[in-house]
Amino acid sequence: MKNIHIHQRLLSLATWLLVTALSVACKPSQGQKQAQGICGTVVFKSGNHMPGPGRSQPKGQPVVREVLVYELTKIDQTQTTDDGFYTRVNTRLIKKVQSDKDGKFCVDLAPGTYSIFVQEQKGLYANLFDTQNHIFPVTVEKNRQSSITFEITYQAVY
Repeated sequence: MKNIHIHQRLLSLATWLLVTALSVACKPSQGQKQAQGICGTVVFKSGNHMPGPGRSQPKGQPVVREVLVYELTKIDQTQTTDDGFYTRVNTRLIKKVQSDKDGKFCVDLAPGTYSIFVQEQKGLYANLFDTQNHIFPVTVEKNRQSSITFEITYQAVY
């Protein structure tokens, strides 16, 4: 009977040690903050993307591009070329980052809503708008990563 009691205590102690070790290992250490910002993939689409019977939609090719994060920007706060590229953005540039060969990028940002552009030869490019004419708006929440896919589609037909 005494051996059973000792085994139960040892099992309880081992369980407590395991739970304590796991809780310490899973918490960020002091001074370490959780990542927050935007992570995504940049893909280039070209050619015919018209839907049709028996026709699958191409996913696009991941590409290396400079990704620019601006303060939330409306269309009337920019200048564009006739073919839709942005030559001037009249809001503050927050950060630049480059996507890798798989099109992947991440950028740490403070909570807020931002406009995202990519650099192309003819100028900056973005093709997504909200109902207030904000250009490619992405919201970052505290301690969260927002995930996006940035599709470059100026050479695609839909």
